[in-house]
Amino acid sequence: MSVPVANLTFPEGHKLKDISFKTGLFINNQWVNGEGNKTIDTVNPTTGKTIASVAEASAKDVDIAVEAAQKAFDTVWGERVPGHERGRLLFKLADLFDQHADQLASIESLDNGKAFSFARGFDVPEAAACLRYYGGWADKDHGKVIEVNDSKLAFTRHEPIGVVGQIIPWNFPILMFAWKLGPALATGNTIVIKVAETTPLSAFYATQLIAQVLPPGVVNVVTGYGNITGAAISSHMKIEKVAFTGSTLVGRTIMKAAATSNLKTVTLELGGKSPNIIFDDADLEQAAGWATFGLFFNHGQCCCAGSRVFVQEGVYDKFLEILQAKVKAIKVGSPFTADTFQGPQTSQLQYDRIMAHVQSGKEEGAKVLMGGERHGTEGFFIQPTIFTDVKPNMRIVKEEIFGPVVVVSKFKDEDDIVAQANDTMYGLAGALFSRDISRALRVAKRIQAGTVWVNCYNQLHSQVPFGGYKQSGIGRELGEYALANYTNVKAVHVNLSSPAPL
Repeated sequence: MSVPVANLTFPEGHKLKDISFKTGLFINNQWVNGEGNKTIDTVNPTTGKTIASVAEASAKDVDIAVEAAQKAFDTVWGERVPGHERGRLLFKLADLFDQHADQLASIESLDNGKAFSFARGFDVPEAAACLRYYGGWADKDHGKVIEVNDSKLAFTRHEPIGVVGQIIPWNFPILMFAWKLGPALATGNTIVIKVAETTPLSAFYATQLIAQVLPPGVVNVVTGYGNITGAAISSHMKIEKVAFTGSTLVGRTIMKAAATSNLKTVTLELGGKSPNIIFDDADLEQAAGWATFGLFFNHGQCCCAGSRVFVQEGVYDKFLEILQAKVKAIKVGSPFTADTFQGPQTSQLQYDRIMAHVQSGKEEGAKVLMGGERHGTEGFFIQPTIFTDVKPNMRIVKEEIFGPVVVVSKFKDEDDIVAQANDTMYGLAGALFSRDISRALRVAKRIQAGTVWVNCYNQLHSQVPFGGYKQSGIGRELGEYALANYTNVKAVHVNLSSPAPL
């Protein structure tokens, strides 16, 4: 049986007409069918119609990928390739991402539903920037000499772990692909990465770029269902580290599998229910604009989305008026329309989950200030939705919705808002808006979250760490901090002059 191929056609008027590429499992720099020749259909969320099929990986396929990764680690990667050469190859891969930016972004928009303007202007350039950033680190992550006494030389070495497993989500497919690859490759590891079965196409297109740059087996890309392919990666006895981005519920499963197999190292970037705090001295026009962007960017499908907006009592009504106007101005439509801000949700399953939360908000007595219904008749579109008159125990306040739904509440003072903001099992991100920098820094310190934005939202950079407190995860993505996720630290003691004790 031949390897599946995606033959994609883009809407009339788009800069690309069509594109074709292989969607077989990418193992050892070759595209192959999975065991039993099973495939998974991927759907265009704008229309709800199938656009391509990709090979489905079984546990046996994961075994084959791990074997390829181990062979590459032992022969053509790891400490057999100096850091400056790994860096050069990452720079080259980043350049190819830039050169193929239109193709990657177009595939992303068709498969995921995000606006092409964002895919082309943010996701793909930031993916390239991430690879380039870690290319710069490849020959700079090293140990140090430690002073002990005159009779001893003590130093540390930073060594790659070996074969690492990675599992990424569907909301930022190509960006999460780069976030995972960058630090793992820079530190000398080889990779078996599972891309989301609902949005696998941009990563499979990227495999043809990887094949031009990296030796066979260094990066192996598979897809499949979490309970089969994801479970095989997280429990594999020859994978020494697993990194996962996704829901807190699945993160628990990954951690349990890692613990009951070979006690592999785990990093997790999980869910959030982030507070966005508007003080009475804030520039309300700016705050409302950032709050709109903070929630409705990527259709609300962001783990760090500012889904709980808290407004100080004195400016609540005025802020709500401005916020409502800005949300009304959001253009919902085809990802390939120039002025579209919000496209469809990524899948029927995600659409149904969001609408179930919206219904629960209505049933529990929250007020729908705007939205709360389906948008259009085709695809997985949801109206931008604002809930007010909410209570702390409502599902829409407590649970991650992962869609274009925001809840707005009041607060009295600093102590009140800190208590409300931290009243969640999550701790991924938060933001606050105030002209008083002393207050801003004081409150930022008290917010239990891995990222706090002041007078902005959703600002992410390759050099700045990202990760959560509490049940929002373990470890950090991005920045120098991410390198530690993929290295073992070895202490070496060299005796210079001490005689044997016996």
